[in-house]
Amino acid sequence: MALWQGKSRRKPTGGRLISNKSKRKFEIGTEKQFTKVGEQSLKRYRTTGGNTKIRMLSAEYANVLDKKTNKVTKVKILGVKINPADPNYVQRSLINRGATIRTDLGDAVITSRPGQDGAVNAVLVE
Repeated sequence: MALWQGKSRRKPTGGRLISNKSKRKFEIGTEKQFTKVGEQSLKRYRTTGGNTKIRMLSAEYANVLDKKTNKVTKVKILGVKINPADPNYVQRSLINRGATIRTDLGDAVITSRPGQDGAVNAVLVE
């Protein structure tokens, strides 16, 4: 189902608003596709102007920064510990920005947007 991001056909009072134009293709938004914990898979899709974005559908590894040593290491994701966006995301093992994940090095907070960037970057929590 398409997500239409255009103007409403109703006035704030509830009355009908007659539009002077019909729906346009650029007003259609993309469906939500969440990043899960599992074997890595990426999806490339076209954006406005012929540009492309890479959406991560599932992630197995994360690039974790250790602030003490200032080094980045590629670490396996064991699971999702806390997700402030929605507590249900923890049970479904969904990753997004701000989520705390369990890794081999310890807990880490995700700083990137996997659905937009196509990579999982995180900072180690002391």
